[in-house]
Amino acid sequence: MANLFSFQKLYKAYINCRRHKRNTYHAAKFEINFESELLKLEKELQNHTYEIGRSICFVVEEPSLREVFAATFRDRVVHHLLYNYLEPVFEPVFIAQSYACRKNKGVHRSLNDLQKYIRKVTENNRREAYFIHLDIKGFFMSLNKEILFRLISNQIKNPELLWLAKLIIFNDPVKNFAYKGDKSLFDKIPPHKSLFHVPENQGLPIGNLTSQFFANVYLNELDRFAKHILKAKYYLRYVDDFLLLSDDREQLNDWRNAIITFLNKRLKLELNHQKTIFKNIDRGIDWLGYIVKPSHVLVRRRIVKNFKRKLFQYNQILENYFCKKDPSLELIEKMLAASNSYFGHFKHADTFKLRTHLWEKHFQNLNKYIEPKDPGLASLQIKPEFLERAGRAR
Repeated sequence: MANLFSFQKLYKAYINCRRHKRNTYHAAKFEINFESELLKLEKELQNHTYEIGRSICFVVEEPSLREVFAATFRDRVVHHLLYNYLEPVFEPVFIAQSYACRKNKGVHRSLNDLQKYIRKVTENNRREAYFIHLDIKGFFMSLNKEILFRLISNQIKNPELLWLAKLIIFNDPVKNFAYKGDKSLFDKIPPHKSLFHVPENQGLPIGNLTSQFFANVYLNELDRFAKHILKAKYYLRYVDDFLLLSDDREQLNDWRNAIITFLNKRLKLELNHQKTIFKNIDRGIDWLGYIVKPSHVLVRRRIVKNFKRKLFQYNQILENYFCKKDPSLELIEKMLAASNSYFGHFKHADTFKLRTHLWEKHFQNLNKYIEPKDPGLASLQIKPEFLERAGRAR
């Protein structure tokens, strides 16, 4: 059993973990002595003396205010270790229409599938059909740890893995954390969206790999209920957002009532009734930042508005540099990364005209330093002449 927590297994988890965190301070600090750190972790896990470290608590403002408890890099390695064992067991159990935090899934796969479903249920727009968009109220804060651990135990029998899973699931980050950032933002978080206000053995921290994976384990119960008990042919879920499509309005209403009862009895969850949307499909489906219609996909106006506001701020900052000196390369790289993030979102919709308009009318001062990477404006890059002036020629 001790081989489960071997150096080789931990090294693989470490490589996976650092893939997206290598440039952070804590990842770099861990990397300096990663061999001794992994050997220490190996011994602690095998002896069951491993303890979860202090989380960093902060608030992110986009796309909405959220409280995040970020694990230390050391603990993230352990999260990846556990995930590497659990994912192959649960992946075959998950339905195809669950898209969050899974290989070969994601937002854009769900968009493609949703368009196919729309065409099928409307018979290529020849038949009237409807959709209902449901959302779970404060999902991560409402998740019951006892139920989650039971669901894990139903599939995993190895006592070592169950020990580690239980340790991570029942850890309460509120009891060991440090604040980061603007503390006043915490006052703006509604109580039902904060771990500081949940009962014991309830709620998971947002921002950890294990929390994302556990969300899929937990809501797989809902997925299977919708697909196998309700026989909902056109059903999709992304984290706690889910859609059902049908050509029968009454059927959708019956399904919603059945889901309300199921969530309450089996998972101790509630729907956020204020976010329930029940409409005709031909009006378009607002899904994960896009408006999906049978023939095309658009981007939500709010996202475009947010990007325009960000570009305005960038242009104001860059105004101070004209006739003086160049901004730092790091500043332009930060602005480029944000712009490419939005363009990456836009390119999965029918937005060539939008991207062209934004580039021509809203980049202004910023386009002195960056340029389109391709004629289709799928992404942007830093201009070679600016890189040269900054001392980083290609």
